[in-house]
Amino acid sequence: MVCKCIEERVIDLGVMVSCDRILREAVTHKADIIGLSGLITPSLDEMIYVAREMERLGMTTPLLIGGATTSKTHTAVKIAPCYSSPVVHVLDASKSVVVCSQLLDEKVREEYLEDVKEDYQDVRQDHYDSLKDRRYLSLSEARQKALHVDWLSGPRPVHPQFLGTRVFECYDLNSLLDFIDWKPFFDVWQLRGKYPNRGYPKIFNDKTVGVEAQRVFDDAQLLLHHMIDNHSLKGRGLVGFWRAQSIGDDINVYKDDVTVHKDTKPIATFHGLRQQAEKDGTGSEPFLCVSDFVAPVDSGMADYIGMFAVGVFGAEELSQQFQTQGDDYSSIMVKALADRLAEAFAEELHARVRKELWGYSSEEALQASDLHRVRYQGIRPAAGYPSQPDHTEKLTMWSLAGVREKTGIDLTESLAMTPAASVSGLYFSHPQASYFAVGKITKEQVEDYASRKEMNTEEVEKWLAPILGYEQEP
Repeated sequence: MVCKCIEERVIDLGVMVSCDRILREAVTHKADIIGLSGLITPSLDEMIYVAREMERLGMTTPLLIGGATTSKTHTAVKIAPCYSSPVVHVLDASKSVVVCSQLLDEKVREEYLEDVKEDYQDVRQDHYDSLKDRRYLSLSEARQKALHVDWLSGPRPVHPQFLGTRVFECYDLNSLLDFIDWKPFFDVWQLRGKYPNRGYPKIFNDKTVGVEAQRVFDDAQLLLHHMIDNHSLKGRGLVGFWRAQSIGDDINVYKDDVTVHKDTKPIATFHGLRQQAEKDGTGSEPFLCVSDFVAPVDSGMADYIGMFAVGVFGAEELSQQFQTQGDDYSSIMVKALADRLAEAFAEELHARVRKELWGYSSEEALQASDLHRVRYQGIRPAAGYPSQPDHTEKLTMWSLAGVREKTGIDLTESLAMTPAASVSGLYFSHPQASYFAVGKITKEQVEDYASRKEMNTEEVEKWLAPILGYEQEP
């Protein structure tokens, strides 16, 4: 986003534009402020690149950093040192107006920037001190403390209804309405009320935001049903299941439902990352990796893994139409609702997988609020998220299932999904499978991971930058 003047206009370049174009637009429009929003992990490196280019070009335009993947620590440690002019992290969109106002007000600008500079110096010092204090297990020690499942005496894996993929060309969006989690929707509008059972009625009674929440929700209902009835939005996706067995921190995937031994050639391999940071407590807590949830090759157990990718199409075009008409409110509303439908699509499809398509939990009878609290068996972790922080695992998913060809859901150069209202992930069925955060890891594991993936260490470090437990060499 390039901000020409806060009182007059904001030039929105949209998402996933090149860094060079951002700089060209900033110079062309004589921007007062440049704002960068981080969608996924790789954008963090692109922000550093922009800061370095601005420094090289001798620019003095303030640089605002925001978005889900960013943080004040990353901004202070990685971005601010690359640019001698102001760099400010903005927690969310509602705070940007205040920050921009202070940057553009000559009376308070210098004092504000001095405060930011001092604050970021403290943040950097705290960051480097924390790295010194952290302790990690060696990779071999962490693997010895993996989750040890008794595969022979425990419940046996259930054979899915089919192997391979099943494509959903035009999903019934009305079937998703009861699966929508409305809390993130209200968060988009900065309406922060109480959400007992993750339902939405409580917020309408909130003394501060209740009236506004009700108005926005009513508007959302009208637009949502209008878009569905007029087929302005379309849901497409796929689900797939394959024979799988783990070997160390990796999961091998096989084409046929045949007996697997160590010499059987897989058609794909998913690579896992294992927790290494020391844990508080008795020392009995396992150091997890997603491969722990799949039967190992030497168990002789037939096991399976699933995958899904779902998307809601049409939102970008409709949002652009509203924006062209000067209706920013409806433009934002369309994107917010498409995101909710995509997440509901993933939730509803996972329920079908558990009860029918894989059928390992066929007797399940849960309410939507139970689903949002993950009270079901199995998990669906997404690449780029805490259980598997590496976005490049999407490349394996897309190749294995033919996602782009079968659904139209594509990956950008930085491995963000398009359309933006898309969700993907893997399915694990074991009763002990749980969501977890890999956390910080050592260079030993990064080098081991790079070797297993046949990538160079520097490239892996780029994709795993947020979880590195050490400072990279310049």
